[in-house]
Amino acid sequence: MARPELSRSCPEGPPRAPARPDPAAQRRRRAGTAAIRAVVWSTRLVAVLTLATALFPTPRRVLGGELRSVLGLPPAAGLAGVVITLVAGVGLLLLATGLRRRKHRAWALAVGLTAVLTIVNLLHGAVSGHGVVAGLTSAGLLVALVMCRRWFVARPDPGGLGRALLVLTQLAAAGFGLVWLLIALDDRRVVGHPGAAAQAEHAALSLVGVSGPVQFRAGWLDDLTATVGLAFGVAAVLAAGYFLLRSPEPRPRLTADDESRLRSLLARHGGRDSLGYFALRRDKGAVFSPTGKSAVSYRALVGVALASGDPVGDVEAWPGAIEAFLAECVAHGWVPAVLGCSERGATAWARAGLDALELGDEAVLDVAGFSLEGRPMRGIRQAAARVKRAGYSVRVRRLAEVGDADAGELAALASSWRGGDVERGYSMALSRVCDPADPAAVVVTAELDGRVRGLLQFVPWGSDGLSLDLMRRDPDADNGVNELMIVELLATAPSLGVARVSLNFAVFRAALERGERIGAGPVARLWARVLRIASRWWQIDSLYRFNAKFRPVWAPRFVAFPRARDLPRILVAALEAEGFGGRPPAALRLLRR
Repeated sequence: MARPELSRSCPEGPPRAPARPDPAAQRRRRAGTAAIRAVVWSTRLVAVLTLATALFPTPRRVLGGELRSVLGLPPAAGLAGVVITLVAGVGLLLLATGLRRRKHRAWALAVGLTAVLTIVNLLHGAVSGHGVVAGLTSAGLLVALVMCRRWFVARPDPGGLGRALLVLTQLAAAGFGLVWLLIALDDRRVVGHPGAAAQAEHAALSLVGVSGPVQFRAGWLDDLTATVGLAFGVAAVLAAGYFLLRSPEPRPRLTADDESRLRSLLARHGGRDSLGYFALRRDKGAVFSPTGKSAVSYRALVGVALASGDPVGDVEAWPGAIEAFLAECVAHGWVPAVLGCSERGATAWARAGLDALELGDEAVLDVAGFSLEGRPMRGIRQAAARVKRAGYSVRVRRLAEVGDADAGELAALASSWRGGDVERGYSMALSRVCDPADPAAVVVTAELDGRVRGLLQFVPWGSDGLSLDLMRRDPDADNGVNELMIVELLATAPSLGVARVSLNFAVFRAALERGERIGAGPVARLWARVLRIASRWWQIDSLYRFNAKFRPVWAPRFVAFPRARDLPRILVAALEAEGFGGRPPAALRLLRR
């Protein structure tokens, strides 16, 4: 079946290709990307050389013996130097990730750490000649970092510094206290009678992996205190580094002004994309093009700015909105990603430098061409007839025609029928039910014996279309209620001025279909089997089969992303936004505290 031109019935005329982005902006972005890539790989190289300095015998001997002797430091300073060098190498590897995201705080830490390493490596070279290469490499990185400062502009999490200091203090204090207790409570295995000051000194030094003044009769206790102290010390540094460098995750909120501007754009260009109305979710922000003729709506999660659908507004202004969105991502260190854009939208994002991958298909029904006649529609026809015979009746109304009391009752029913505590859906869900702010929405209810047993909510798709937002039913309702409500909606659609209806989005629909074909290869069959197993949790196969029963036209939808290595992070953000997983709620509460 040929792919549909979804905008063919749009009164704005045939679809236009998105305009190309500003060439000057593209050149600046390419220059910045090249400079950042060079700095990131140089940082990784210096990190590897630093780790080699701490791990290989000859450099470690220079650091722990010769250099310590020349500088007249105590014996414990040698081991401390090795531990600090190891932490510096690991720290540079972690900072490279922050540098790749253009974080200014990562740049400042990298400059300070590289300056210290340069001094230490040059001292190595002056003492034994072994640290010359590492010293010159770290000095070169330091120069590159300073010269490329203007590219590292991403703002940190506003509360990150305070949280970093707090968690550093808490974990270090916990490790210090635990080691001190291990020493004080088991003094029979301690040589002599060290005082409280000696015990405290030993506990403090254990946090950096250095042996203190306390001597143990039992070797295992010495190993235990050293392991516990170092584990808490490393955990304190890593946890503090996470809070110090993490990207901001502001509470999502759509301002009244942004909502008004988006509604104005949808009134003029809402027929272009069936997902356009979902830009009005109140847990999204919006970035507008310089002309104000287009906008990208998004939500920031897990360091990802997750947009959905195509940009809202005039196609000619899409590049401006996309550039503004990408600039916002750079300013906050977010990974840009787009979930569920159309083929035309994917083209616009690809021209801005993102890659695109087909994610699934949207089921679109043409009202004029829909019919229950024929063998392929027998399942829908029989299900609807069976439920009608059971006594169900269906009402189709614009939300403006539903009274406030009835709207509140329907919203309460939808909430009680929800399968979990989390409202699911992001790219194709409005996250509110029967809200007075959406008077043009269409509500379909199925009733039995005067009680509502099923509810569908559709949002406007331009002036002549509807897009499915919500599908809920009473768990005790008969099977076939949803099919009956959709059939009755399509029968009533002409009186509502509706010519097209978008149903659910079927993720990996093409893969499931290919795996069921006669002669499908082993890889296609295996992938389809994996998707069916995953459907036990995410309704992949069931949504595809439900949509397919209506014989829709399938419209492909895509995910856009910068690089393949960002896909795992984007997947976590998408699952969390859609309400299907992501970060555990307990972990989120802990991070916020």
